[in-house]
Amino acid sequence: MNASTFFSTDRADRYLGTLCKHFGHKVPVRHDKGTGQIELPFGLCVLSADETGLALSVEASDKSQLDKTIKVISSHLERFAFRENPDLTWTVANGTNA
Repeated sequence: MNASTFFSTDRADRYLGTLCKHFGHKVPVRHDKGTGQIELPFGLCVLSADETGLALSVEASDKSQLDKTIKVISSHLERFAFRENPDLTWTVANGTNA
């Protein structure tokens, strides 16, 4: 299962780097200019930053693990981007909101 969201911000690359650096102390992470990947034990998050914002996609084996991955990634981004108060709406691959 997978889901995605987009956070409009001009600080996308900064937040991508902050998320990858934070999780890199605990789980495998890949981070290149404008892209990142966080491998949580229960799901995967792929990030992409450009001048319009930060795209996030998550993938997990079942609904409960997908929900957990969304919750963990969202809560961390909300904490790091608190000044912008991100309002993330995740869309599951079948078109419904998570």
